[in-house]
Amino acid sequence: MPVATPEQYAEMLDRAKAGGFAYPAFNASSSQSINAILQGLTEAGSDGIIQVTTGGADYFAGHTVKARATGALAFARFATEVAKSYPVTIALHTDHCPKPALEDFVLPLIAESEKVVADGGNPIFQSHMWDGSAVPLDENIEIAKELLPRMKAIRAILEVEIGVVGGEEDGVQHEGSNEALYTTTADVAKAVEALGLGEQGRWIAALTFGNVHGVYKPGNVKLRPELLGEIQEGIASQFGTGAKPLDLVFHGGSGSTDEEIALAVRNGVVKMNIDTDTQYAFTRSVAGYMFQNYDGVLKVDGEVGNKKAYDPRAWGKVAESAMAARVVQATQQLGSHGQSKS
Repeated sequence: MPVATPEQYAEMLDRAKAGGFAYPAFNASSSQSINAILQGLTEAGSDGIIQVTTGGADYFAGHTVKARATGALAFARFATEVAKSYPVTIALHTDHCPKPALEDFVLPLIAESEKVVADGGNPIFQSHMWDGSAVPLDENIEIAKELLPRMKAIRAILEVEIGVVGGEEDGVQHEGSNEALYTTTADVAKAVEALGLGEQGRWIAALTFGNVHGVYKPGNVKLRPELLGEIQEGIASQFGTGAKPLDLVFHGGSGSTDEEIALAVRNGVVKMNIDTDTQYAFTRSVAGYMFQNYDGVLKVDGEVGNKKAYDPRAWGKVAESAMAARVVQATQQLGSHGQSKS
């Protein structure tokens, strides 16, 4: 199926919220990881989101150059073309864009979409994330307020981070007290006052409830997914809306229990980012393949090895299938398994 239109993407998020499930959003940094995600979503019968970070976009452009907007466009064009061969619907998203990266990442991509939309097409990306967690909240909201009208004009969705996700992802790193990892209702109310609840353009909120990017041992930071429900209730009461007025995003979920994920989804999470676990699944399978086939991939003791073993396609297929299996697991955890409309 083609990449989702803006209307289809909006319907996907609405279906997830109404149906009590969430879409997995997988980070990709190569054509292989895109193919693995599409394979896994197809095996799961799930629609989903494929996204790229600044670092992933840099890698797509070529690791010896710095051209992340070019890399992101290459990512989008490849994904858009190959997705036509799979019976699921995907949306394309740019992940974590801090303030220093606006000028060479998200803003050029919005400008490219503005050209395409002016010619009657759909935006290249269906959503973009502005990560203002490293700047003061007022500045974070002000930049989001500047971006939102442009996003609305191209019929795309803005993701805003309100709070601080701990750890590090592609150079975006936060240090500080655990208290900073928990968003408050007052902070979210400030954002709603400035951005509205959809009338100024659709936005989704990455609230923080103890989330940490990367790998961490259980117990280091306490996840509080119940906080999302408390914030939803507070916003609904303050602004006179129905239940769960916010569309929420779960960042830094590696190592979370099924119960924590389920509670977050019940409290309005419609998108959960997955990166660390799929990275490990991909690389672990390659490591296993190399150990098992060492005498084929290496020219040992004067031998010539085995071309069929060291052909990158041989171990690449193994890696893609291993990552696809982790994709399937994510759809099961989030409830999107078997929910594809395609």
